[in-house]
Amino acid sequence: MNSRAFKPASSCGQRPCRTGAPLGAEAQPKKMRPLRMQRDQIAGPLVLLLLVCGFVASDTESSDYSEAEVLPDSFPSAPAEPLPEFLLEPEDAFIVKNRPVQLRCRASPATQIYFKCNGEWVNQNDHVTRESLDQLTGLVVREVDISVSRTQVEELFGLEDYWCQCVAWSSAGTTKSNRAYVRIAYLRKNFEQEPLGREVRLEQEVLLQCRPPEGMPAAEVDWLKNEDIIDPSQDSNFLITIDHDLIIKQARLSDTANYTCVARNVVARRRSSTATLIVYVDGGWTEWAKWSACGTECTHWRSRECQAPPPINGGKHCSGSMMESKNCTEGLCARNKKVSIEHASHPLSPGMGVAVYTGLVVALLLTVVMALGVGVLAYRRRCRHLHGDITDSSSALTAAFHPGNYKAPRQDNPLHPSAPPDLTATAGAFRGPLFSLPQGINDSPHKIPMTTSPLLDPLPSLKIKVYNSSTLSSLELPADMGVGDGEILSLKSVGTVGREREFHSHTLSREPGLSTSATLGHLGGRLTIPNTGVSLLVPPGTIPQGKFYEMYLIINKWDKTTLPSEGSQTVLSPVVSCGPSSMLLNRPVVLTLPHCAQLDTPTPDWTLTLKTQTHQGAWEEVLTVGEETLSSPCYLQLEEECCHVLMEQLGTYGLVGQSCPPRPACKRLQLALFAPRAPCLSLDYSLRIYCIHDTPHALKEVLDLERSLGGVLLEDPKPLFFKDSYHNLRLSIHDIPHNHWRSKLLAKYQEIPFYHIWSGSQRPLHCTFSLERASLAVSQLACKICVRQVEGEGQIFQLHTDIQETLPPHSPLPSGSTCLPSSQVGPYAFRLPDSIRQKICASLDAPSARGCDWRLLARSLGFDRYLNYFATKPSPTGVLLDLWEACHQGDADLVSLATALEEMGKSEVLVVMTTDGDC
Repeated sequence: MNSRAFKPASSCGQRPCRTGAPLGAEAQPKKMRPLRMQRDQIAGPLVLLLLVCGFVASDTESSDYSEAEVLPDSFPSAPAEPLPEFLLEPEDAFIVKNRPVQLRCRASPATQIYFKCNGEWVNQNDHVTRESLDQLTGLVVREVDISVSRTQVEELFGLEDYWCQCVAWSSAGTTKSNRAYVRIAYLRKNFEQEPLGREVRLEQEVLLQCRPPEGMPAAEVDWLKNEDIIDPSQDSNFLITIDHDLIIKQARLSDTANYTCVARNVVARRRSSTATLIVYVDGGWTEWAKWSACGTECTHWRSRECQAPPPINGGKHCSGSMMESKNCTEGLCARNKKVSIEHASHPLSPGMGVAVYTGLVVALLLTVVMALGVGVLAYRRRCRHLHGDITDSSSALTAAFHPGNYKAPRQDNPLHPSAPPDLTATAGAFRGPLFSLPQGINDSPHKIPMTTSPLLDPLPSLKIKVYNSSTLSSLELPADMGVGDGEILSLKSVGTVGREREFHSHTLSREPGLSTSATLGHLGGRLTIPNTGVSLLVPPGTIPQGKFYEMYLIINKWDKTTLPSEGSQTVLSPVVSCGPSSMLLNRPVVLTLPHCAQLDTPTPDWTLTLKTQTHQGAWEEVLTVGEETLSSPCYLQLEEECCHVLMEQLGTYGLVGQSCPPRPACKRLQLALFAPRAPCLSLDYSLRIYCIHDTPHALKEVLDLERSLGGVLLEDPKPLFFKDSYHNLRLSIHDIPHNHWRSKLLAKYQEIPFYHIWSGSQRPLHCTFSLERASLAVSQLACKICVRQVEGEGQIFQLHTDIQETLPPHSPLPSGSTCLPSSQVGPYAFRLPDSIRQKICASLDAPSARGCDWRLLARSLGFDRYLNYFATKPSPTGVLLDLWEACHQGDADLVSLATALEEMGKSEVLVVMTTDGDC
């Protein structure tokens, strides 16, 4: 019996009657429909249809019916069947190795259920169907399963995932379930970032980074401490971030251990390399012991021990002397006084006087003999230097300990012998014994050092590594170089080899967070200074095969370097040094700098210039954006908050700008409000407002400064557009409760001069509002602080705080910051695998008559401001991909690149990107 909807004859004159056949049922085989369903669905409606449309007996026998036997107005019928409702919908699943997955759905009431995958019906023979009856409702419950194999999923090419959904029928219509996605599970072998071992001092904060291997589903991460799982809920000193990094808030001696990052998903479990963390304690002195009794030499002694605390786990020993002595008679020896008194009361006897004078003569003769001996030795030493090239090993050893201005004799020119050492200058510098033996491990701690001179102080632990005769040397910078906080290490004086010596006066700040370095080779890598927006991408092939360089990236502190601005120009980015500057590059590197130029205006307001610093310290123009020529050595890709510089010469760079008439340009600034963190215990209270560039580095610099001053950021910094209009920045405080507080500011407002802000040469700029409360019982402070440029934009801080409470730290990450590691070496530094990169280059490097080559890729990615730069490179596509890597270092999910290739019609490249790589 056909299951199509039945229709009455046209002579009926009525609206077609529905039988409730399921939508699309005619597309299914007839044998799948139960006969009971056909009978129930058709018999009742058919009788009603015949009666209503007049298909009844019309012969003469109809006249025999009486008035009482006329048909009623309506007939009783079964209640209408509702739409199917899913009791169980298919769920997302992962195919592990080659095991297929089962998808299941259940619906009621349902006469039929079929699966549809990727828009196509699944064959009915692949369905496993079960039917039951709901005892409460009396409705039919139908359940269906299908199996999905790895082969079916792999046959789907493209960027869309494999999906399936259920479609259920009842007499009232159809209902669709949610889509369930089936993906092939995998977990790659190599971690994108592994934890690195280190040595930290006691109570220092420690960050161990871990980026698990790429996987599907995304891997979950556990941290092991000596093979035991770390549970931050059990030990609050540990914190695991959302990016899987392990933070030890305050390092304890018990935290000295081996740490391992473990990634796991349904496929496998991977272990990172083990990082050894050593928590050390530097030694500290105890108090000095009491002075000893005055000895026969009119001196007394006292000692101290390096036991508060003792050095632990390689910590530094206390600096200074364990013992000290001084005259115990304030310069007048008691024994000499006694002798003098006795001599005064008892004149010398004749015999004693002769003895005294004889002793004086003998002492004088000995002095003359010693002086003659020294003269002879000096003469013979001079002759040896003038007439021969023989070097006495003992004298050479002795000379190594001379602290004077002794210069070794030159051996390269026999016609001009070297002058003898200046013995007078050398002798004048000696204090105490010439040699001193270092204290051994087993020596008694109470031994007195033979000298306190700095002749044998340990040298800074700088290591010079030379990989081959033609490469530059590498430089390792220890965590503690034994110099003061204000000192810096000059790169021009260490780590040099031959003609490739660093002549540029770069300086590397010892302050954390301003520099990074790594040893890179042919595979390249990436240097990143975290939370500053500054990075350097070194693409594969930049460094010749077989060579390695210790490359560095430094943010120069504003008070340690001259700035590149002049006239009406303004500094828009941090001044950054990358090097070594004399190394030769086979292809461009990409330097990323944050900037604070406001660019989202309809017309260009800026003339932007990239500048570099010469070896003599002067600043030179590299290029002006929009005015590049074939002789321009760089390409600058400008984005809203940063710029990326493709260059082939390392050095010191900075971005400057000036207004482009007739419109004045605007700089993006940030206003940051700070207050003391600790409870205020005096009547005075101060608030500091900083005006800084809107760059991650500038905010980080102020946060570090205020942290050292004991200040805390009260709220997120507020943005301010500062216009090139020669108007100052005005700051004022309002609505102070005068019955409890008063301002010590005599004027109504404070101002920061325009040029100080516009030039960018004075940082960090701030104003302080000093307040005084009426009594110590006053703790609440509510006021408003207004900051605005005269005849320009402004911001208002609404302050309401309790100064007696310890303010929590409020240090948000700068905008645009990421949790990228400071250095990544080799393939893990790049999102695009080298095999895929080569295939894309092979497909797009060759010019195409239709223009579907690297030029179209540049336009799709927005890198087409000056195409001639890329055209001069052996592989224009490769340089474009390097720039893409730099622009998407925090979110390189391949979507933007895949979209560009799809728009170009490069489907074969998309297939490579989808299928290439190992699982």
